[in-house]
Amino acid sequence: MFTAAEIRKYAGIIALVVVYLIADLFLTSREIYFLNVLPLVLMIVILALTRLDILFFIIVFCTPLSIPLINYVRTSPIDFHIPTEPMLFGVMVLLIFKMVKRGYIDEKVLKHPVTYAILFNLVWIFITSMTSTMPLVSFKFLLARLWFLSTFYFLAIYVFRQKKNISTFIWCYAIPMMGVITYSISRHMVFGLFDKQAAHIVMIPFFRDHTSYGAILSMLLFSVAGVSLYRGKNILMKSFFWISLIYILIGLILSYTRAAWASVLASLTILVVILLKIKFRYLLLIGLIVGGYFFTQRFEIQRKLEKNKQDSSADLAEHVKSMSNITTDDSNLERLNRWTAALRMYREKPIFGWGPGTYMFEYAPYQLSSKKTLISTNFGDLGNAHSEYIGPLSESGIPGSLSFILIAVLALITGFKVFYKLKNKRLKIVVMSFILALITYLVHGSLNNFLDTDKASALFWGIIAVFVSLDIYYLPREEFKILKEKAQKVQGSE
Repeated sequence: MFTAAEIRKYAGIIALVVVYLIADLFLTSREIYFLNVLPLVLMIVILALTRLDILFFIIVFCTPLSIPLINYVRTSPIDFHIPTEPMLFGVMVLLIFKMVKRGYIDEKVLKHPVTYAILFNLVWIFITSMTSTMPLVSFKFLLARLWFLSTFYFLAIYVFRQKKNISTFIWCYAIPMMGVITYSISRHMVFGLFDKQAAHIVMIPFFRDHTSYGAILSMLLFSVAGVSLYRGKNILMKSFFWISLIYILIGLILSYTRAAWASVLASLTILVVILLKIKFRYLLLIGLIVGGYFFTQRFEIQRKLEKNKQDSSADLAEHVKSMSNITTDDSNLERLNRWTAALRMYREKPIFGWGPGTYMFEYAPYQLSSKKTLISTNFGDLGNAHSEYIGPLSESGIPGSLSFILIAVLALITGFKVFYKLKNKRLKIVVMSFILALITYLVHGSLNNFLDTDKASALFWGIIAVFVSLDIYYLPREEFKILKEKAQKVQGSE
């Protein structure tokens, strides 16, 4: 029991709680629910001020489950995903405040080549937002990119200083993602398990379409495989890890995402090349030979592609075959239409582009009537340029596209550098699996672009943050440990 003195001491807090409960009950009775989330908001604020690492994992866990607010609040002036993007915005503001007040970001992080490339990309997005045909759209795009990078890159680098947090990061994403897979499969059962048309909608509202869903699953496939091999020898845990991996693979197959399947195949090919230790000069020679063959036979190849009339199908073999159908498959033809429009836009504004995020609003007049398909639109309501490389070319010009390619190249260079320098064999496996996961997205990025979403950004920037964090914080410690051991051996021999 509380004494009278203790009650008087905490009278203010008690009164505040009572007022909150009465107000909440009153508003709830009137079907007004915003006070119900106040305790959760307070908890998040406290975590932001005391344990940013825990808040980071909470955000990652919520990311696969986030849903677009505008789907439920049609009058919302801002289209963002809840609950992740409000938290991401808060973390961004907090990190900027800490950086200004205390120099929170380590100089080593700021001077890393990958960070330089990211900052160049951000600066160019800012410049092209000022020259944009739709500045409001472009600055919103820039703001979203900033809050993704603040949490999933800059904060993540610090979180990953403890290497155990790397596997925690993947499982915080993978476990709720398996919930999304379960939800999608359960909806599949209603339409028929192998219904291709159902595959386009069963993941809604968590994913806007099956292509983004497939892209995430392909990245997770390699990431989960890596962290599964990294963990200990507990049979129950290892069983859970491998069941999870099989479950993700089933989800990937049922996504009917051809680009995701192709990206997995590309990563597996690269894995074979690495395992066989084929030297770069041989790869370059093979690449030149293959490139020369395709160039000399390009007209014959085009004729053969035009003969392929196989549309996308519920039959997996036929669905794979339809990837090269550029004659009747509307999905493939619409990509060609979008790319053609993007290139025409680029030719008109080759340096500054039309403005970040503006492609979907500006491309309609640049469609050629001969390229239009049954699913073409003039209303900017069916997505973007379907390419992480061509899209920025039309929106931010040559520097915009090159800056993203530079990020990708430097991220892979850093990943391979860490892989080859690491002595910890299990950690090497994790890093290689992350390299392959990143490659799946970069391959997929030639056919789609999803970095304007929290779901793709969390894994893409998070994996890059793993490479940078290990490069900055772990490799020097490992090298110092090796030098120390060598010095002790020399001293012992003397």
